[in-house]
Amino acid sequence: MRRGPGWFLRLSAYWFATSFKWFLVLLVLLPAKVAELSPPEEKASRLGFLFALGAVMAILGPPVMGYLSDRLGKRRPFLLWGSLLTALALLLLAHAPSYGVLLLAYLLLQVADDLATGPYSALIPDLVAKGERGLASGYMGVLQVFGQVLGGAVGFLLPLAPQAYLAALVNLLGASLSLPLVPETLPRSSQRPFLQAMAAPWQDRDFLLVYLTRFLVMLGFYLAQTYLQYYLADVVRTFQALGRTLTQEPFQAVALLGLLISLGAGLASVPAGRASDRLGRKRLIYLSGAGLGAMMPFILLVPRYDLLLILSLLFGLFYGIYLAVDWALVADVLKDPEAHATDMGLWQTSIVVPQVLAGAFGRPLDLLNAREEGLGYLVLFLLAGGFFLLGAFLVAPIRRAH
Repeated sequence: MRRGPGWFLRLSAYWFATSFKWFLVLLVLLPAKVAELSPPEEKASRLGFLFALGAVMAILGPPVMGYLSDRLGKRRPFLLWGSLLTALALLLLAHAPSYGVLLLAYLLLQVADDLATGPYSALIPDLVAKGERGLASGYMGVLQVFGQVLGGAVGFLLPLAPQAYLAALVNLLGASLSLPLVPETLPRSSQRPFLQAMAAPWQDRDFLLVYLTRFLVMLGFYLAQTYLQYYLADVVRTFQALGRTLTQEPFQAVALLGLLISLGAGLASVPAGRASDRLGRKRLIYLSGAGLGAMMPFILLVPRYDLLLILSLLFGLFYGIYLAVDWALVADVLKDPEAHATDMGLWQTSIVVPQVLAGAFGRPLDLLNAREEGLGYLVLFLLAGGFFLLGAFLVAPIRRAH
């Protein structure tokens, strides 16, 4: 049965909320709170440690929650309780009076997000036929990037605390739209022992390749995103376009760049998803990876805010193509219908583990910049470009997708 746009939009409504939340947390709220609560010479190191520790805590979350969901044959309770705890964590983060409290709030946010999104990530392979997965992934990509668009606007216009309040509210609204589409129970529940369930996907060559491609692309993305606010503050410094100063605040400047990236991605997502259903997933992945990789040197060559605004829109177009296709790609590769949430949870760690590595780059970034002004950022963005290219072209040997 073919479904209309409304069904696909409701199915991915919680991804909209999740994207909005993480855009503000990672790009605006957390860097700003760390800078507020830390000595200036330690801000990058502390931010990197916070991201790395939080990501380590989250690595086991998606597959464990996915396994429990498969074992119980249920998805709904995980999304319900995860969304409620996420809203609570956002409020705690906004009012953290010290770096230690900020750390605890961020860890709670990671755990709550895993509780909800581990099982929730299985819904496209659970409910969508193969011939419509590119379309479903495209709508999901649109909602993700429009979540970022809203995050960019909110990050630019509102003070920090109201940003967190709004993120908590949007999180609850997104869950309320998606929950009615989630089946009460699954047709069958998994009976595999835990260790066997965790090991099985890694014995599948195609799954391993899909994991590696996502891992490398997201490593490039997080290397660029995590420290972008500091790059603007330390290298770009003035935020002008068309002869006008748009803002004096780096957190507002980075939010505007994120807004343009998201607008570009929103324009590309649904057309790219439809095209991948007709032309195959790999061609679109190649195009996106080449485009993302090519953007990185230009960020270094033109550290002017007006030119970065243009580059951000172009970056977003290629990123939107990637978002529209990669979820459909992994859904095509999964073998066992009784283990969708477990396998998707494991695949989701290909987003979390890069956060660990990106966070670990905080100290080297400080040291390289201390040795020579801007050297750390040069290394950072060139590495990101290389990972984009390598990740995209690793899809070539995958057999169960074209």
